[in-house]
Amino acid sequence: MQMRRLGKRGPEVGVIGFGAWAIGGMNWGPTDDAVSMRALHEALDQGVTFIDTADVYGFGHSEELIARLIRERGRKDFFIATKAGNDFYYASEEDDAGYGPIRQNYSRDYLIEAAEKSLKRLGVEALDLLQLHSPDLEKLEQDEAWEALEILKRDGKILHAGLSIQSFRETEQAHLLDRHQGILDAIQVRYNLLEREAEEVLFPKALEHGIGVIVRIPILFGFLSGKFDENSSFSPEDHRSMNLSREKILAYQKGLMAVRHIFDENPDDTMVQTALKFCINHPAVSTVIPGAKTPEQVRENCAAGR
Repeated sequence: MQMRRLGKRGPEVGVIGFGAWAIGGMNWGPTDDAVSMRALHEALDQGVTFIDTADVYGFGHSEELIARLIRERGRKDFFIATKAGNDFYYASEEDDAGYGPIRQNYSRDYLIEAAEKSLKRLGVEALDLLQLHSPDLEKLEQDEAWEALEILKRDGKILHAGLSIQSFRETEQAHLLDRHQGILDAIQVRYNLLEREAEEVLFPKALEHGIGVIVRIPILFGFLSGKFDENSSFSPEDHRSMNLSREKILAYQKGLMAVRHIFDENPDDTMVQTALKFCINHPAVSTVIPGAKTPEQVRENCAAGR
């Protein structure tokens, strides 16, 4: 696995990471915890050293599976990035599970409390990286979220601080890298063959300030894998069934046709591997976090980082 430094203050990490949203068991269709654990173990076996999760993924379940991985494999071999700011803890009478609809909460006290809960779920003394989870720009203009990160760093509860930038508002948020370069160690952005806005301002800013870049959605919800077409549909449990309109799916397929020559020029790679290598090739990118639910998907992803 190729290794790169996660910004000027971060560790060396593998260029292919493990995106742990899907194994949380919500939003990406059905999962099997036994298969998810095999996928996590396979990731470490393949040289993955960076695992990205969030407290809200499966309402804590993704973090719990990673905690199990820590117990089974030890802690020294990989770096865990988690996120906070999407409050699912508050009780709701409409939800028998005791969780209301997710709401953004970037108050200082809430973020500190959420970090403590992630520490407990993961069973670690400090979070390697805590990222603000796609907050609205207006919330980032306030001081409380940044104060929370500074307090958590000062108290040794987090080792690095990051921002998972809200999709499609990358250029609007680039000034935050100037303002908070002292606290920000990494940013997570949406970037792939069809969505390249981050190249314009964010990537140059990250390089200027030595901030690591984590790329999410590198395969564009699977549409750069060749597995879907304009007639594809998703189960009701899959967030894509609610968030991807027919118009959006058609636009993705049209965009795929426009870059088809890139895949044709790399016949020895799968489409997934070509899409991942495109992201890795940008000098600002530290690591890419494709999602995986099975060991087979992990092996395909990791081959792009050799």
